[in-house]
Amino acid sequence: MTPFEQERHKPPARLTRPRELVVACPPMRSNVNLSRIARAAGCGGITRLICCGTAKLIDKIARDSPDSLAVEVHRTLPPVLKRLKVEGFTLVGLEQTTDSVPLPTFAFPRKTVLVVGNERLGIEPDVLAMLDQVVEIPVYGLPYSHNAATAAAIALYEYCRQYPEG
Repeated sequence: MTPFEQERHKPPARLTRPRELVVACPPMRSNVNLSRIARAAGCGGITRLICCGTAKLIDKIARDSPDSLAVEVHRTLPPVLKRLKVEGFTLVGLEQTTDSVPLPTFAFPRKTVLVVGNERLGIEPDVLAMLDQVVEIPVYGLPYSHNAATAAAIALYEYCRQYPEG
């Protein structure tokens, strides 16, 4: 095999246990962003995505993720987050706040709900008040934050890096 005949699109790595990460999104402005979040979740072996509002995945963007990703659509996040908290999940928001922790220094609990903010408004104050922890991705230039789907992908990767076996 020459260097230009590399194997591409290798099969996914096998997890020794199911991931205990749930991704939760408020109503998003763009189904493109939601679909990109679903694709990143699918690539990470995440099996549950909670969406709100009129959420709809775009097949060409989400690709095969809906085959292994249970997508739940709810009217609002707070009642769902309350139930997940009772089930023992730690609620972690992905947002820039006064007390947010830089993502590279954050140790995710294995059983986590990652709450992603709306593209324009971020995480709503009533949801922010429910969270156990808030993490942010440091930025070093303008604009001040990543796109919601890009930020979610970065945070999902960090969780998967911390729990490579599942």
